[in-house]
Amino acid sequence: MIKSAIYLVAICLILTGCEQSSSPDRQLTLANQGLLSADLASDGKQAIVSSLSQGTVVWDLEQGKERWRWRQSDNPDNFIIITRFSADDSHAVTATPDSFGIWRLQDGQSQGYYSLPESRLRDIALSADGRQVLIGREDGKAEVVDTRTGRRLQFLGHTEQVNTVDLSPNGRYALTGGNDYSAYLWDTRSGQVVWRFNHAGRVVLARLDPSGRLAFTADSRQASIWDLTTGKELSRLQFDHRFEVYTAARFANDGKWLITGAPSRQLSLWQVSDGSLLQSWRVSPHPRVKPPSAVVYGVALRDNSHLVSASSSGLAEIWTIK
Repeated sequence: MIKSAIYLVAICLILTGCEQSSSPDRQLTLANQGLLSADLASDGKQAIVSSLSQGTVVWDLEQGKERWRWRQSDNPDNFIIITRFSADDSHAVTATPDSFGIWRLQDGQSQGYYSLPESRLRDIALSADGRQVLIGREDGKAEVVDTRTGRRLQFLGHTEQVNTVDLSPNGRYALTGGNDYSAYLWDTRSGQVVWRFNHAGRVVLARLDPSGRLAFTADSRQASIWDLTTGKELSRLQFDHRFEVYTAARFANDGKWLITGAPSRQLSLWQVSDGSLLQSWRVSPHPRVKPPSAVVYGVALRDNSHLVSASSSGLAEIWTIK
């Protein structure tokens, strides 16, 4: 995952795109030496971050202070590469390539630790109640695990590595994307494919609208929004250059907007109905990194007038929507 982030930064340096020169309204330093991973709560008021220097920390972004510090392993070399909130922000999951932990946000306590002996983990997502976990694996399999009953259901459609996964808030549907140029929407009760979404390249990011109406899937050339009622493409993001790699995405404003983040420091706001770009910004780079660079790990909408970003620079930043 660390190598992937470095690779994405290298790619993004040759990309150009629409950008806005405005500065953030506010900055908060989450880690002085930068971040390995980060995620934002749906309202942009909390962040979960992982860094080499501080481990895993839950931040209250409104008060600018730490809430919890978590340790998943006693092995100092077992880095947390993924941190994600559940859809309702009540739980969180942290993951290394071969294990994961589930946490309660109410009291900061662990809800359990789990190992993955079969294949290395590439991505992970959590249902709203923290009960179901969706795992994407290097061996091309994705599986949903009920952490209370132990029930495991594997999805066997992918023929190559699964790069990205997302789970509906109620745990009923799973979205997966992989190196086989495909993304799938699955029914987690039957294990059957609901829709298949075809791409011309490796699918690197896939996200569901919390309402269950829309899905976003992206490779480096095509970023599509799909209508889950019909399985047809609703719109395609209209970026004005040949390549774009996305590292974060979130539907917002009742599915009218899509927020994306990229390894090119790009933070963008899109109109879902037609894929048009509404506004974009460049997040701040880490001051010690040359040339200036930052991977956007987390994005969120706050109060319909501000966006929040968290990036590899170690900064959370708040931006005004004009």
